[in-house]
Amino acid sequence: QVELVESGGGLVQAGGSLRLSCRASGTIARITDMAWYRQATGYLRDMVASITSADSPDYADSVKGRFSISRDNGKNTVYLEMNNLRPEDTGVYYCSANVVRRSGLPPFPYWGQGTQVTVSS
Repeated sequence: QVELVESGGGLVQAGGSLRLSCRASGTIARITDMAWYRQATGYLRDMVASITSADSPDYADSVKGRFSISRDNGKNTVYLEMNNLRPEDTGVYYCSANVVRRSGLPPFPYWGQGTQVTVSS
């Protein structure tokens, strides 16, 4: 089995910063794409940032210039550095990873349990 565990959420004032981490563990041959999603109350889960195995990032327009995604392949970990946070960044942040469990198998998406980020005005 594969498990993703997020950490680093919390309460911060507008303009502040937080760093989220997500580590994958279990039977893992390799991980292709990794990503962070955000779900605000009453809204769908939207992608915030993603990163390929070649370290190529992509960002939602709303976070460009403020958020930075990175990964440590040796630790099967993805990070999200969030700066200049705004109240509209509030939500539950989920990480996802497309995991190849054994050579020859296709990648399969796994999700973390989510971590709450609250930005006060």
